[in-house]
Amino acid sequence: MNAKPPTPTTLDTGRVFDIMRRLSYANLILILASALGAAAFLSPFFGPPPQQSQMNAMAHSGDAMLMLTLVSLLALAAIAAGVQSNEMNAKTLAVLGALAAVGAILRFIPGPGGFSGVFFLPIMAGYAFGAQFGFLAGLVTLLASAFLTGGVGPWLPYQMFAAGWVGAIAGLIPHVRPGTRWEMIILAGVGLLLGLFYGLVMNLWFWPFVFQPQQAAMYWQPGDGPLQIVRAYALFYVVTSFVWDAWRGIGNAALILIFGAPVLRL
Repeated sequence: MNAKPPTPTTLDTGRVFDIMRRLSYANLILILASALGAAAFLSPFFGPPPQQSQMNAMAHSGDAMLMLTLVSLLALAAIAAGVQSNEMNAKTLAVLGALAAVGAILRFIPGPGGFSGVFFLPIMAGYAFGAQFGFLAGLVTLLASAFLTGGVGPWLPYQMFAAGWVGAIAGLIPHVRPGTRWEMIILAGVGLLLGLFYGLVMNLWFWPFVFQPQQAAMYWQPGDGPLQIVRAYALFYVVTSFVWDAWRGIGNAALILIFGAPVLRL
């Protein structure tokens, strides 16, 4: 009767440890990879102001190789952990490799507004197999397509992170009325939004390092507050990127509506 109830801190700590026990090593590694990616995108806003010599769209050239190495090693570690825990097997690895190869080829097929079908399979893979598999599918698809198309550059690790998040988000979408037309309509809407999401995230890899005085309202400057940063980035995104990203989203939605149901039945 006199025993003290657990404190809120104890309860919160216990809940955290319970969640961690339920997560596999592969999931923990991919969470670490996502945290690394988020830190890479957001670090310019929290670190020392960029030097004048760094103010260009290729400012990440110095750390790109390190980031590419880290994200590749984390992906391999997640795959190894998945195999060790029997979450992944030879068939799963074969599917992952096939998705990466086909996705890389889809990047060669141009569409309106610069659209390519490279995100179609990571979205479908995430939706079918879950967030963990979707994240890996996005990573390896962008890596394979970059080597195949000669698109290797300081932007590549950031593309891999963003594509991994696209696949992971698709894996978190609930399966509403599976097997019906509504399922594909909902997933097509998700594909449309993910097309916008990818561009919204990817612009951050260079946006803090570019500035044009005559259009200062849509660029970041050291000392800007959070609201100023959001307002400036929203203006930059609408002016420079929204139309292209909308084409990407529309293309994703069209591919899902046309090919999504047959792909899920494979």
